[in-house]
Amino acid sequence: MSMSPTVIILACLGFFLDQSVWAHVGGQDKPFCSAWPSAVVPQGGHVTLRCHYRRGFNIFTLYKKDGVPVPELYNRIFWNSFLISPVTPAHAGTYRCRGFHPHSPTEWSAPSNPLVIMVTGLYEKPSLTARPGPTVRTGENVTLSCSSQSSFDIYHLSREGEAHELRLPAVPSINGTFQADFPLGPATHGETYRCFGSFHGSPYEWSDASDPLPVSVTGNPSSSWPSPTEPSFKTGIARHLHAVIRYSVAIILFTILPFFLLHRWCSKKKSKPHEAEARELRALCGSRMGARRCCCNEPRACGTQNSEQGGL
Repeated sequence: MSMSPTVIILACLGFFLDQSVWAHVGGQDKPFCSAWPSAVVPQGGHVTLRCHYRRGFNIFTLYKKDGVPVPELYNRIFWNSFLISPVTPAHAGTYRCRGFHPHSPTEWSAPSNPLVIMVTGLYEKPSLTARPGPTVRTGENVTLSCSSQSSFDIYHLSREGEAHELRLPAVPSINGTFQADFPLGPATHGETYRCFGSFHGSPYEWSDASDPLPVSVTGNPSSSWPSPTEPSFKTGIARHLHAVIRYSVAIILFTILPFFLLHRWCSKKKSKPHEAEARELRALCGSRMGARRCCCNEPRACGTQNSEQGGL
């Protein structure tokens, strides 16, 4: 059983619109939550949580998803930003915000991206060292070791000026400390690093930062030192290009497909009368009574009839 072109076109367009709505609500139609000056905040310091949205939602509510509840967030609304000061260990955790339109209080945005606030200064600082040393040649492999007498479960390595961090589990070493080794690969550019320690039970409550460790590179440094967990520029371009290609193909497909199906349907509609007339003509030419009419319309068929009559 074949489906009509109209049903096929409506099904395809419905699928396309459904995917577009899903992408809008689930991926883009939501606020963006950020922390200033940083999501890593020392105990006793301050941090401003900001909620950004491209539509008319200027009023927001903020809520915490895990850890110790924060009473000052209950039944509170704010305008674009919310100051937390002084910061305490209870403020460590994951936050989201939602916005609503001032002229339509029942219309809420989707929840924002998760924003994790880390509070530092709760435990003694670990030590950070570099192997083979803090000064290396271009292309030489570098490993940073974070260690402490405290039995930390996780170590976090951060690079100065960057928000993201690397994390590794701590393992006991032969000298009685708990240590994690971060292999950075071939050195191409000097950077300054720090590390922190934390426990499984409170992953967002960190120790004091280690003393800063500057790693310098001799030779001809390049413009960057990519992190093992940081996607390279080429990888980002490739992913973006892949998304653009998929979107372009979808647009082309759903633009051409309706016209193709409509053209095919119209061609079939036009061919049906001609096919019926041809069948009637062949039946008529097959009889002696319709021979004369056959000769007038189909000379070739008439020749066939004459030859058959001559044979008789």
